[in-house]
Amino acid sequence: MNSSAWGLLALFLGVLLVAAWPLGIWIARISSGRLPGWMLRIEAPLFRLAGTAADQPMKWSHYALALLAFNALGVLVVYALQRWQVWLPLNPAGMAAVSSDSSFNTAISFVTNTNWQGYAGESTMSYLTQMLALAVQNFLSAATGIAVVFALFRGFAARSTSMIGNFWVDVTRITAWLLLPLSLVFAVFLVGQGVIQNFDGYKEVTTLETTSYQVPKSGPDGQALKDDKGQPVMDDVKTDKQTLAMGPVASQEAIKMIGTNGGGFFNANSAHPYENPTALSNFFQMLAIFLIPAALCFAFGREVGDLRQGWAVLAAMTVMFVIAVAAIVPAEQVGNPLLAPLGVDQTASALQSGGNMEGKETRFGINASSLFAVITTAASCGAVIAMHDSFTPLGGMVPMVMMQLGEVVFGGVGTGLYGMLIFAILAVFIAGLMIGRTPEYLGKKIESHDMKLTSIAILVTPILVLAGTAIAVVAGAGKVGVANPGAHGFSEILYALTSAANNNGSAFAGLSANTPFYNTLLGLAMWLGRFGVIVPVLAIAGSLASKQRLPVTTGTMPTHGPLFVFLLVGTVLLVGLLNYVPALALGPVVEHLMLWPGR
Repeated sequence: MNSSAWGLLALFLGVLLVAAWPLGIWIARISSGRLPGWMLRIEAPLFRLAGTAADQPMKWSHYALALLAFNALGVLVVYALQRWQVWLPLNPAGMAAVSSDSSFNTAISFVTNTNWQGYAGESTMSYLTQMLALAVQNFLSAATGIAVVFALFRGFAARSTSMIGNFWVDVTRITAWLLLPLSLVFAVFLVGQGVIQNFDGYKEVTTLETTSYQVPKSGPDGQALKDDKGQPVMDDVKTDKQTLAMGPVASQEAIKMIGTNGGGFFNANSAHPYENPTALSNFFQMLAIFLIPAALCFAFGREVGDLRQGWAVLAAMTVMFVIAVAAIVPAEQVGNPLLAPLGVDQTASALQSGGNMEGKETRFGINASSLFAVITTAASCGAVIAMHDSFTPLGGMVPMVMMQLGEVVFGGVGTGLYGMLIFAILAVFIAGLMIGRTPEYLGKKIESHDMKLTSIAILVTPILVLAGTAIAVVAGAGKVGVANPGAHGFSEILYALTSAANNNGSAFAGLSANTPFYNTLLGLAMWLGRFGVIVPVLAIAGSLASKQRLPVTTGTMPTHGPLFVFLLVGTVLLVGLLNYVPALALGPVVEHLMLWPGR
């Protein structure tokens, strides 16, 4: 890494720390219900209308049922709006109804906070669908993830109770007092930077230069004409016109980042100048992705009564994040050895001038593109400013690995922290075995029942990723979508299943995934990857809440110092990553060895 890359990383982490500390204090107050009186007065009639109250906590099983029912209803609503959009208002471009398999995939995608997009937003979704279906779920899916980690907070902090809070109260407060205010402020900032926010029809403009391209020539029957070799006959066409998509972009862009959702209004996502116009907007979009995940660490420390616990978890996340950035930036700065000038030996001096700019925005360059790639895959965001498919093999492996760790390196809003706390439970269990003591974490004994639930939560996503990849590389419908055969094609499939099961949403876009096969396979992976983890996490919260908190003794293992941080990082890397080593060897590792022969 060069000095500018280190400087950008240091600036990012410094601003993140300054912004996350006060936000963590506010999040802790939302979690515990210590809100100003005027907020409580606004909430009260909403809770009465919903048939609940702030002082009516739930058992973990009731909390889980409410969460599942709420999200299942969200899937139905998003599916219906896509299928009916052709007859609904706010559709100035006349978008047709979305196909059933794509609607199924997109509905699950946005409800699970994945935001995998097998479609181009500006040519598929009406303004109403973008706002009422997709943007609304950006809020609700993010609130769901934070609600789960709130329940886990209470499990650690409680003293022998069967209650972990009220899901309806949590999701209302998170949406109203956290996500909405942050999104409003951020949307105004983005508009000031040049992100569009309107309901105008699409605009046709005259370009500065005439563009020449070819289109297939059709015969009288409307079918494409072919020559004697069976190739399509092409017509030369010139145009000086271009259609510019409009829409309410800034409002969706704000919650897309703050809620670690990632779904773009446009197909180019945050590489599009209408979504991300300046270097300043790009920096603050990166900051927005990590803001709540980092603040939740501080909120966790406050909720369990020991700020050092939050700092320890944040330190473990930061160590792994810095290592990932230090790995990806040099891989992209070196470039592709096969793109050396003709007649020149493929040595380091003959590589791509300036590094690998393939698939990257010149507005942002290699350093910002690489940092963004790690941030968006460390968090379960999926927004992109560069094509991950165009990264070098090792450069593309880094975002893949960040997802395969379970997206616990900061992670999605809520999901990253509860995933990391699951690994913390496993780490203290391993440490307890090594020193011959009953494992404890934050004064709670970790027993066999807790470890069974922890094992389920950790193993769900690797099973989905590896089994789904195996199905896709064997099935004919899976192989037909691969544009790049060989190791890179395998990487594209592995990345897609990794992204879906870990609820990220980014892609190696060389895979044509908007097919009934992939829409169904990835939709199932997204649903099971989300709720197959959430349910055991809530069960762990209920189990912990029912236990007495044990006093700290001289034999208690400290879980706030450098030794525990090292143990936690080692547990995440060993347990989280070892499942994927054979698959990585078949994809990016062998591609790297093919790219650098003899090295």
